[in-house]
Amino acid sequence: MSRTTRGAAVLGAALTGVIAFALPASAHVSVAPPTAVAGAYTTLTFQVPTERDDASTTKVDVQFPSDAPIASVLIKNIPGWTYEVKKAKLAKPITTDDGTISEGISEIIWTASSGDTAIKSGEFAQFVISAGPLPDKPGALAFKALQTYSDGQIVRWIDIAQPGQAEPEHPAPTLTLTAASTDSADAHGGSAMPTATATETSGTGTGSGTAMQTASRSTDSSDGTARALGIAGLIVGIAGLGFGAFALLAGRRRGTTS
Repeated sequence: MSRTTRGAAVLGAALTGVIAFALPASAHVSVAPPTAVAGAYTTLTFQVPTERDDASTTKVDVQFPSDAPIASVLIKNIPGWTYEVKKAKLAKPITTDDGTISEGISEIIWTASSGDTAIKSGEFAQFVISAGPLPDKPGALAFKALQTYSDGQIVRWIDIAQPGQAEPEHPAPTLTLTAASTDSADAHGGSAMPTATATETSGTGTGSGTAMQTASRSTDSSDGTARALGIAGLIVGIAGLGFGAFALLAGRRRGTTS
């Protein structure tokens, strides 16, 4: 193999590696924001993408941690979806500013009203709740989630990530609780409980209409644009190095043959 051919092969391998490294990781069911203040009320968004090309997401079951219970939630209405809130008796009642609470949220199940409102391939939906009070001690809360597809397959996002280890294949959405600031003026902290767009947790609820809050992955955020610009910059840089190496090799070859 000539020096020129070897140089071209190295350039091609480098470009392939850069592109593969820059591609986004497979999307997971996740919760945002990733952190909240312990003891606060906060708004949480569970983002659920449909990763399959041949099926839609028809049900999302989010299970709340039983060892660090949350007393109450408000749920934002999603047109075309119904929800069910389940509660469980607490082993240790929670004392709040409003009194003692003996039950906590154990599970919220969202179900698409029809195939038209299911989360289709290349789309995601956001399931928004306001929850609180959160546990008063810093730590991690895992919200294990079950994603049901239209053909009956259930993907279990229940694996707990371990410090110092690679991310598991199906990680559970995790919220990290941080200590409250000593100069915080708000005893609850976090986000206020929404009232205009939320539905009280009376057990079940039904969305209206057929539109749902979905978006194409190709246009979902500016992150994709930034990533694309970064990839383009890397490719241009490596291409420049490759052409420089090619010219150098060609020059040397001409020098040895003259």
